[in-house]
Amino acid sequence: MELTTVWFILIAVLWAGYFLLEGFDFGVGMLLPVLGRGERERRLLINTIGPVWDGNEVWLLVAGGATFAAFPEWYATLFSGFYLPLLLILVALIVRGLAFEYRGKVDSPQWRKRWDLAIIAGSYVPALLWGVAFGNIVRGVPISADHEYVGGFFNLLNPYALLGGLTTLSLFLLHGAVFLALKTDGDVRVRAGRLAYRLGFPAVAIAGGFLLWTQLTHDDAWGWALSGVAALALVGAVVAARARREGWAFLATGATLVAAVAALFVTLFPDVMPTTLAGGDSLTVTNAASTPYTLKVMTGVAVCFTPIVLLYQSWTYWVFRKRLRVEHIPVPHP
Repeated sequence: MELTTVWFILIAVLWAGYFLLEGFDFGVGMLLPVLGRGERERRLLINTIGPVWDGNEVWLLVAGGATFAAFPEWYATLFSGFYLPLLLILVALIVRGLAFEYRGKVDSPQWRKRWDLAIIAGSYVPALLWGVAFGNIVRGVPISADHEYVGGFFNLLNPYALLGGLTTLSLFLLHGAVFLALKTDGDVRVRAGRLAYRLGFPAVAIAGGFLLWTQLTHDDAWGWALSGVAALALVGAVVAARARREGWAFLATGATLVAAVAALFVTLFPDVMPTTLAGGDSLTVTNAASTPYTLKVMTGVAVCFTPIVLLYQSWTYWVFRKRLRVEHIPVPHP
């Protein structure tokens, strides 16, 4: 297997890992005003992801860095063409991170309310825009023969990409609700489980429609197979949530996200960014890649350091594996 193909697969794995882990982070943030009844419950929700949210974002940093080093043409065209939505995502992630760190610095209900709004907005914006971005990558955008994006911002707001945005939004909401049902106990656990079951139905309809549209357009055998796996896992998540089997439900929503990302990347290959422009030139794993020497060095670094990162993150999740209850949260000062 050529190194260009290896790195395309590795980047797909990184994005799948990012959606799997950061997806429930976004879901918890978006559900903060829905499941957080009072200050203690809101703190409980935030504490479920407090030890891991910043580690989950490492997957995004590594995915971006790997794309820059392995496929610089892809990186350059992507960031120039998608500049505004990617900037909005970056700002949202920064504001969200600040909110987690500064929310408890001042003992004031108004102070905490403002940072809660930052967490909510900082979760909704990436959850929507990541789907829009990937929808456009798979659909294709106007790219010239010089590999330059020649479209405008509104080229990105097409029906297919917007449906992709609603897909990631609905899946992250479901993933977050299932995670909260798994990670909490007591009344919050019960309400999160019920909400997960209700969120499952729109998620099945939206995600199923997006994956069906994708495969009807591209008609890729592996894409059909992986889309089928994602659909079955999503239905299984709804069934498990109804039965209050939180562990199985979380595994199923995770499998849905991983299979859906895999389906998109399989459908995309060997392109990394197809063009919709007559006379344009699509970016592929060949013409967008770095030199063979660069890819060899990167492969050696990845082989050495990836197991360390995975072991450290697995240890973090193991240490903070226990369920949380609202009784664990101190009563706030009046």
